[in-house]
Amino acid sequence: MAGNSARQGAVRKSKKKQTGGSGGKRKKGLSGKGPTPKAADRPGHPASRKAARNKKAADREGTTRREVILGRNAVDEALSAGIPGIELTIADSASEDVRITRARAAAQAAGIPTVVVNKRDLDRIADGLPHQGVALTVAPFHYVELHDVIDHRPPSAQGRQPIIVVLDHLQDGRNLGAIARSSAAYAVAGIVLPSRRAAGVTAAAWRASAGALARLPVAKVTNMARTVAALQKADFLVVGLSATGGSHLQDIDPDILDRPLALVVGSEADGISRLVAERCDLLVTIPISDVTESLNAATATAITLDRLRNR
Repeated sequence: MAGNSARQGAVRKSKKKQTGGSGGKRKKGLSGKGPTPKAADRPGHPASRKAARNKKAADREGTTRREVILGRNAVDEALSAGIPGIELTIADSASEDVRITRARAAAQAAGIPTVVVNKRDLDRIADGLPHQGVALTVAPFHYVELHDVIDHRPPSAQGRQPIIVVLDHLQDGRNLGAIARSSAAYAVAGIVLPSRRAAGVTAAAWRASAGALARLPVAKVTNMARTVAALQKADFLVVGLSATGGSHLQDIDPDILDRPLALVVGSEADGISRLVAERCDLLVTIPISDVTESLNAATATAITLDRLRNR
């Protein structure tokens, strides 16, 4: 009968779903008051889960991967430099010489076990690379957080203002090792690296550092631009090392540099990225003769550290 819906007591039900929010009553509703946190900081949010996965991947890359140093000279030098090893492996067919004798003695003194294996097993450990009958497995490097580097004050600095070296996507592990060696020599507080697309602490870096990496905190970060901002917030003057266009250190008022410093060094091929360079407080250039196109990243870092420490 037409018009029944209008009779007394009739209720028209709509199929349209409720469009309002839950008022925070759902199981995973946001707790507390104040501004809404970033998506990456909300438990259960896809952005939060992605951030957690990225951190785990960075941790796996930075703290669980073992490195193997191969060859008689390299192993001899590594053990002499005090690089922390897990195991010294020698092929049963390897001829004994002074380097292997020294390696055995150094491993024993450091409490590193020595294992003798057949050549086939050593080939497998070396992943098919030349090994000259000897290999040293190095302990996974322990990376620290950025705040650990910011807060670190090496005794060798003797009360001087701290310097942090920030490597903007350096690619060569040997350059990283050489920079670590110079950093230790000039009482640098620590080194900061990107977590992706950059050299990490590998066997090559260990060798080039001559053991300095064992005494120097190294942090990995996910975003270089945000890292620069964090350093500035911690009262560090961020100085970018540029191939051209920067000021010469000797022309800068020494009072400006009398504060905590962060020296940013770019990649071998491209230098500092544009985004990072724009965020630096100051860009400096090392004057060189016209017959030389540029300096190696490790060499340029050592020169700059010397001028900063001895200005």
